[in-house]
Amino acid sequence: MDNHYPITIIGAGLGGLSLARVLHVNGIEAAVFDLEADRHARTQGGMLDIHAENGQIALRAAGLHDGFLALVHRGGDATRVLDKRATVHWDETGEDDDNGDGPEVDRGQLRELLLDSLPSDTIRWGRQATGARPLGDGRHEVTFADGSRITTDLLVGADGAWSRTRPLLSDAWPAYTGISFVEATLDEADTRHPEEAALVGQGMLFALDGGKGFLAHRKTDGSLHIYTALRVAEDWLDTVDFTDTDAAKATVLAQFDGWDDTIKALIAHADGALTPRKVNTLPVGHRWNRVPGVTLLGDAAHVMSPFAGEGANLAMLDGAQLGLALAAHPGDTEKALAVYEEELFSRSEEKAAESAAGLEMCFGPDPIAQLIGVFTGGPEDSH
Repeated sequence: MDNHYPITIIGAGLGGLSLARVLHVNGIEAAVFDLEADRHARTQGGMLDIHAENGQIALRAAGLHDGFLALVHRGGDATRVLDKRATVHWDETGEDDDNGDGPEVDRGQLRELLLDSLPSDTIRWGRQATGARPLGDGRHEVTFADGSRITTDLLVGADGAWSRTRPLLSDAWPAYTGISFVEATLDEADTRHPEEAALVGQGMLFALDGGKGFLAHRKTDGSLHIYTALRVAEDWLDTVDFTDTDAAKATVLAQFDGWDDTIKALIAHADGALTPRKVNTLPVGHRWNRVPGVTLLGDAAHVMSPFAGEGANLAMLDGAQLGLALAAHPGDTEKALAVYEEELFSRSEEKAAESAAGLEMCFGPDPIAQLIGVFTGGPEDSH
């Protein structure tokens, strides 16, 4: 088995795949290593709004924009905003075409589009990177959980918030934001959960009050994906037994005493197990000094809260921009990395600040009025 690769990408998420695809389009081979057993090892989350200013630029660079348009959930940008009594404060229908600035797609389908665009031998599944070390002259050695090792001329960490590549560049580590999610799914919502389907509508639902809330959206397969958000201590989720779904539901719903039963039904009637997630972020403005032969993209570089909808968009743009920089500077990897990182740092700082502000807006004082103010450009009417 070969153990040296000119370009190594750790992580087959949207960012790593975007990089591999743009390199492929430009005639450059890369090897991608991912910890999952195969492409179907786990579900890929909910819906994403892919922004014209970043995510769609990446898809154009990858030659996949038309394929992306075929996946768009038309009407999926519909938005409803409720308070804890289920009073509707905002109800906007979605666009029926794909011309919006941020049309919605299923994350899993978008990942499949990227995977299908790559040669079948690009990704080495079941290879969990556990660490990396410099060998000199920009070369690195990567160690995997199965005991195997590889060497590479260019190492790209696309391995998420808990990146094993990041320590080569930075000692920063994600910190807890104060918000925890509990995720749930309601399958075949229109037939099996019609009341909850009507509550969520065709797109996104926000139900917010008192530092907590429900964020939900309809997926293209007809299911509802629910994020229950709580402002709790960092160890709160660790006290909940999520192996006992009924008990976990009761514990989560106890945090929503006084909320309307139609909203609480999004958790009470959920199908399958609940999934706990702590929302962690790197510092706004995270950056590093240039280190030969290694760089980061996506959450490895700038994990942020999801409250500006930028994480996936930035990861894909990072991957595309890095791929284009490498193609534009053949034989001068360091020049390509310097160009890429200069743009990376500025755009990620801006979006991380927006994400932090979005979190405080949703879970701070008067979240309904503030959220609708974003939609309308001004404060909600007091009545």
